[in-house]
Amino acid sequence: MPAPVPQPLTIRLSEPETVSALLCLPPNARACYVLGHGAGAGMNHSFLSSVSSGLAERRIATLRYQFPFMERGSKRPDPPAVAHAAVRAAVKDAHRLLPDLPLFAGGKSFGGRMTSQAHAAAALPQIRGLIFVGFPLHPARKPSLQRAAHLAQVGCPMLFLQGTRDELAAVDLIRSVTAGLGERATLQWFADADHSFHVPARSGQTDQQVLNSLCDAISAWIATR
Repeated sequence: MPAPVPQPLTIRLSEPETVSALLCLPPNARACYVLGHGAGAGMNHSFLSSVSSGLAERRIATLRYQFPFMERGSKRPDPPAVAHAAVRAAVKDAHRLLPDLPLFAGGKSFGGRMTSQAHAAAALPQIRGLIFVGFPLHPARKPSLQRAAHLAQVGCPMLFLQGTRDELAAVDLIRSVTAGLGERATLQWFADADHSFHVPARSGQTDQQVLNSLCDAISAWIATR
């Protein structure tokens, strides 16, 4: 069955500011994932489009949305307070549009981190869990745990989907972070995948196979929630 055509939406942040969004709602959806984009590409990036289509095949709706800086065409990511407001507005609209579906939130890299920061500051209502598609633990070649400090304040279940070649999340450090979160955290590794979930030919896998595994992991974890 072909993936449903995403429905364009407008999310109001504050008068008069709005951002664009896309709702991909499959028939008989069983959950919705509010999916924020990374710092370098918006909601229409091919990777996020593929994730959305793959999840639709697994009966999971997605609400993708732009952060204000991307909506303006800027390359400088929003300060946390602005990004957090966008996360909250997107989650609020997802609940308004799909009141009967369990909601999950997170996103790719920057989108996931801004979602967890927002949730740590003041719990996002109706959210059953957070899903990180490549949590950006530190800048490339600058290993650190500082960006994970707020996760201790997140009380809901969290799924970390991480590539073993991710330069923004050293394997030993992300393993330490998730271990420290105890039963709240589930860590799923993708062998040879980088921060974009690209794998080299020598891995014996294709990017599409990795993407399918990623969508399977999200679907299975949501089912347990």
